Amino acid sequence: MNNAHKINFLMLLISAVTTFSATTAGAKIVTYPLPTGEVASRDYIINIEGKKVDAYIARTLDAPFAGKKRDYGGHYSFVSFDMNQKTTVRIKSVKSLRNVVILPKHAGIKPTVLDDHTVVFTLNSPIKLSIEPNGNKNPLLLFANSLEKNAPNPGDPNVIYFGPGIHRPGKITLGNRQTLYLAGGAVVKAQVFANGDDILICGRGILDGTDWAWKKGPVGNMIDIRNSHGIEVKNITVRGSPHWSIVSRNSSHVTVQNVKICNSRVQNDDGINLCNSQDVLIRDCFIRSDDDCIALKGIDFSIPNNNVERIIVENCILWCDRARVFLLGHESRANYMRDIMIRNIDIIHFSMTPFLFEPGEEMRLENILVEGIRINGEAQHDLISLRPVVNMYMLNKVPGHIKNVTFRDLKVDGKTGEYQVNVNGADALHAVQDVYFYGVSILNNILESDSDAMYSGKYVSNVKFGPQ
Repeated sequence: MNNAHKINFLMLLISAVTTFSATTAGAKIVTYPLPTGEVASRDYIINIEGKKVDAYIARTLDAPFAGKKRDYGGHYSFVSFDMNQKTTVRIKSVKSLRNVVILPKHAGIKPTVLDDHTVVFTLNSPIKLSIEPNGNKNPLLLFANSLEKNAPNPGDPNVIYFGPGIHRPGKITLGNRQTLYLAGGAVVKAQVFANGDDILICGRGILDGTDWAWKKGPVGNMIDIRNSHGIEVKNITVRGSPHWSIVSRNSSHVTVQNVKICNSRVQNDDGINLCNSQDVLIRDCFIRSDDDCIALKGIDFSIPNNNVERIIVENCILWCDRARVFLLGHESRANYMRDIMIRNIDIIHFSMTPFLFEPGEEMRLENILVEGIRINGEAQHDLISLRPVVNMYMLNKVPGHIKNVTFRDLKVDGKTGEYQVNVNGADALHAVQDVYFYGVSILNNILESDSDAMYSGKYVSNVKFGPQ
């Protein structure tokens, strides 16, 4: 990018960002107008402290997936802004809002209904919400972020900078100590290949994959991190991935924070996939996807450290339209998948099993803690499945092993359903052992060994139950 382009981008940024202050010194709200050429949602009129803010549109079920006995509720809307003060939000919808539901329920947002099409509520701090007039039918996702700090200088030679507007670079390649910055109001139609150390991807803009058909694009994944160390992806929105969204392969010390993924346009659009990677933190993210929200995979036995280990996923809100919410295994070409903590998670919608742990290829899945989980039940069947398996994704057709898995303080509320918990070994050499269910509540019933929801099969040992 030449200097003239950098100056132009900076001027656009200054003109496009709308900042207005409340009466308290230092309090402010920052909004980012949609760029020219981006079609605003017509489903909602949103006012943030009296300021009108347009919402973006996210598509669902592009061809060839439309019309195949699936209903994802059609397109949906999303809006993003920054705040550091108590904030009043007013929403007017073409749909009736008399029975609007705001998820996650744990957030405790109680709207006031002003009329059949208008509600108002107050936010005390940054938050992520799904505002649903009628379930998954054209909801509004609202992303209230904290104020941006330390935005990079567009003149820095190590910064690839995109100001407000629609950009079509196609492929962006990042190396050692480079930063990719997407300013608020930027829609960047690109896929990113990161290969190096100390790389930062950040901003308030959108990385957009909607121009590519299923499994197409210059990189293949929206953000592909390979053989890297010290990578941070934060604060951006990813929309309409044509394949996997954020992928870490053979990498370590990776952080994904406050990333919003607005998918379900195509199949195989996994939210975050960690492949043969270590020391990863996923925090404060929102993911809506057709395929798995978060998947841990072993792809390659041959690398020096093929383990998937020391992973933390916390403070996230997850919505999966078709597949699993958390998938550990299936692709299992790793010696170990271990030392994994999943905590303080809201699962607001799901279809298949939220927690599917199915190692194969002799992989040892062990030392897993799942705690502080809130699930919005909608009469589904499977809830938790722990079982070594052989499946179509495995090169070596032999099961894996499961040991030392704890579920603590997991609550399912909502509609009546079977919500089955299945623990089952494969054979005497590929067993499940040391599994603990403490304070697992399904529709206010604590899970016990003799619960109708509990199935423990062969080659299973030391399964314990108890209060939280």
